[in-house]
Parts: sequence; C-alpha cells; structure tokens
Amino acid sequence: MGKKRKHSETVVVAPEKKDDTAAERPQRTLLGWKDKKSEAQESESTTPFFRNKEKVLVTCSRRINFRYRHLMLNIVSLLPHCKKDNKVESKQSKGAALNELVELKNCSSCLFFECRKQKDLYLWMSKCPNGPSVKFLVNAVHTMEELKLTGNHLKGSRPLLTFSSNFENKPHWKLLKEMIIQIFGIPKEHRKSKPYHDHVFVFSIVDDHIWFRNYQIAVPHNESDKIARRGLENMTLVEVGPRFCLNPIKIFGGSIGGPTLYENPFYISPNQIRAMEKRKKAGKYAKKVKAKTRRKMHEQENPLEPDEFAGMWKE
Repeated sequence: MGKKRKHSETVVVAPEKKDDTAAERPQRTLLGWKDKKSEAQESESTTPFFRNKEKVLVTCSRRINFRYRHLMLNIVSLLPHCKKDNKVESKQSKGAALNELVELKNCSSCLFFECRKQKDLYLWMSKCPNGPSVKFLVNAVHTMEELKLTGNHLKGSRPLLTFSSNFENKPHWKLLKEMIIQIFGIPKEHRKSKPYHDHVFVFSIVDDHIWFRNYQIAVPHNESDKIARRGLENMTLVEVGPRFCLNPIKIFGGSIGGPTLYENPFYISPNQIRAMEKRKKAGKYAKKVKAKTRRKMHEQENPLEPDEFAGMWKE
C-alpha cells in the first residue's frame, strides 16, 4: 500500500472569483458595432489627413434693396456649404454681432452684404474669428432672374475655380485669391454637395476690379446619353449667372475690422461721385443765369436807335 501524505503537505487551492461587472458595451455607429480594439487598429493603420470643414455664414443688413437681396440668394444657391441667417443692423458694433453669429452657427467664414442708402452695396468677406477681412464695393450687379441665360447646372455640384494670372502679381491679390478659394471652394464629400464638376467660377482682374462669372460646362451627347466621339474636345462654356464686380476698398487684419493691411489708392466712394454729378448740374444752371445777366447789361450799354417809322401806323 502506498504511503499517505501528511496533512501539512496538502495545499488548498482557493476557487477563482468571477467578475460580476458586465463587459463594456461597444459603440454603435451607422455601419454597425465598433469595438475599441478595431478603433486602435484603424488609428494605427491609417495616417492622419486634412479634412476641409469650411462653413460660410451668409447674411445681409436691414433695408436692403430687392435686387441685392436676389444676388445674395443666388450666391446661397451656388454654395451648398453656407448657412443663411437673419438680417443684422449695419452699425459700428456689427463686427462683434457677426463674430458671435458665426460662432453660434459653427462657421469659419462670413459673407455680409451691407446696403447703404438703398443704393450702394458693400460686401464684407471675413475669416472668423481672427481674420483677415476684406471690404468690397459691389458694382455691375446682374442676377440670374434678370439675365435669363440659357446655361444650367446641377444644384449643389462642386465648381472649378479659375483665376487670371494677375492674381500672382501683388501680395494683396494673392491674399484675396486665397480667401476666395477657401470661401467659394466647396469641401469634398460635403453632405449637401454632389460629387460632380459641371460648372466653373471665373475670377478675373480688369482695371483693379475682380469680375465674377459662372459658366456651365456643356459636353455634346448622343441620343443614348453617351458622350459623342471627341466630345471632350468640343466642350463649350455656357454662362449661367449671376454677374457682379468687386472693387476692393480695404483689407483688415481682424475679423470685420482691425488694423488696416491694405488700402486701395484708386477707390472713390459713390457719395463723392454723386456730389460731382450734382456740381456739374449746378454749374449748368449757374451758366444760364450768368448768360441772362450779361445779355441785360449788353442791352443797357448798347441801346437801339429810335425808329423813324415807329408810330406811323398808330394814327
């Protein structure tokens, strides 16, 4: 028979305690359940990339003209990544109010249409909240409803931005080009945009003014909606609208204000132009009055000789 072990040699093994806490529930996404391990593996495998989250706030001042309001609505229809807001009073404190609105709407840029005297339209283009910002005078406004052009493109599609070579000549034009690219360039894979490029935004500098045009890219198709042979070579541009011209006044270092970085030396305000026209009209009236007084003085200095036959037929 085998020997019995001593009681001191036997080791009592304690039973393992079960963890009563439930396992952490994985995160639920639109594509299914997502574990932390898979998130860690994805973060390790994928490299960080830049994602454009640009959003633009578009608003206007009170007492704006109907024509300028239609221009603002045309631009809203062209930019699917913009947000429209209520009218803002055009006072000295409009900068703080606009910056607060941009922050509340979770936007990064602002387009503010300011109307003065129901005649003059100014456009503020600003990067919020740190700047820079530009003030333009808007001229030669033609809306889509007014032009009635034959061009047409898909609403919400992404445009191609083209600039004239003049934008590379001077530093302030380079700054304006970069701001226009960030504001008018629709982000890729934006939820309201469509992944097509069927129109072009053209920005060209003529006489120190920025002229804007919008063209549709028209490609000839067959009856079966297929591109004809050599159709891309016969591609044409058809204007859609709107049209407007931007005359830069000042470039500021902050958002809707701040230190002046650039001032246009050739800018003349619309008030000065109207005052010059009134002076010209007033000058015409003054010339007429002077001519009448000169005629009277000439008649007094050179009286006519008495006529011999003046009272002949009176008798």
